[in-house]
Amino acid sequence: MSQTHPRNDYRHFHPITTRWHDNDIYGHVNNVTYYSFFDSAVNSYLIEHGGLDIHDGEVVGFVVSSSCDYFASIAYPDLIEIGLRVGKLGNSSVQYELAVFKAGEEQACAAGRFVHVFVERASNQPVSIPADLRLAMERLMV
Repeated sequence: MSQTHPRNDYRHFHPITTRWHDNDIYGHVNNVTYYSFFDSAVNSYLIEHGGLDIHDGEVVGFVVSSSCDYFASIAYPDLIEIGLRVGKLGNSSVQYELAVFKAGEEQACAAGRFVHVFVERASNQPVSIPADLRLAMERLMV
C-alpha cells in the first residue's frame, strides 16, 4: 500500500511511549491500539489547547466514525509521535486526520481519521463547538 503522509503535513505532534502489552502475538502493536493512540492525542490537545473539561464540562465529543490504514509495523519499545491535523470543521463536528510516526522519522507508519460530534453532556444532543475548542481546532486546519 502506498502512502503519502509526510511529517510536515501535520500541525501538532503528541509523543507516546509504546508499552509491553501493546504488542500482540505477532510481535507488533496490535491494530486496535492505534485507535487508543489517536484518542489520547486528540483529547490531550483539546484539554491543553482548547480548555476541554472531560470531567465536568457541559460539552463532550463523541467519536462517531473512525478508520486507519497501516503501512509499517511499530512494536514495543518504539517511541512514537502522533501527528494531528483537522481536515473538516463543521458546526458541531470535526474530522481529525492523524498519523503514527516513529520518533524522528519522516514517513508515517499508519494514518487514520476520526470524527467527533460535540454534544451537550446532559442531553446527548449535538451542539455548536464551543469557541475555545473551535479556535484550537482551527489552528490544526490543513
